[in-house]
Amino acid sequence: MRSLVIPLLLSLSLTLHAAPAELDWLELLPPEDLAALEAMPEIEHNTPEAAGFSSEGGFLKQAPGLPEVMYSTRTVAELDGREVRLAGYPVPLESDEQGRFIEFFLVPYPGACIHVPPPPPNQIVLVRHPRGIRIDDIYAPLEVDGRLRIETAGNALADAAYALNADAVRLYE
Repeated sequence: MRSLVIPLLLSLSLTLHAAPAELDWLELLPPEDLAALEAMPEIEHNTPEAAGFSSEGGFLKQAPGLPEVMYSTRTVAELDGREVRLAGYPVPLESDEQGRFIEFFLVPYPGACIHVPPPPPNQIVLVRHPRGIRIDDIYAPLEVDGRLRIETAGNALADAAYALNADAVRLYE
């Protein structure tokens, strides 16, 4: 009996300290949105308007006239409150006095919201990281651990349907 207790306690300890479950971006989409995105024709980005810029030079959240799924804020309820690990690209938003970013959007592809139209809101995660992180290269992917919440947030760049309070942020290897 005693020989079973120690391995059981060790395995329980390892389970409690295990890394959060890795989340794929497609898991953030409800099934109907995933099907609509898969069936959507490719979007051309060869004009400033199609790339998300207005003729006055400002950003648009989403250019008008895209398929409805590109504006979707529908979420997956089962993900609310779950501890996750999500890798993506940062879009810096708010920094502290030391120049570390304490808020940024995490998006599935580089340049989203800046050079190309943003993904749908249910493919954008607002990350809050109180300790902050330096972001020197928005094309360097990050890996974020924390509790995911269904929460709408937005600014002039984009809208997000999820938020994540980060416990850890690091460069993705």
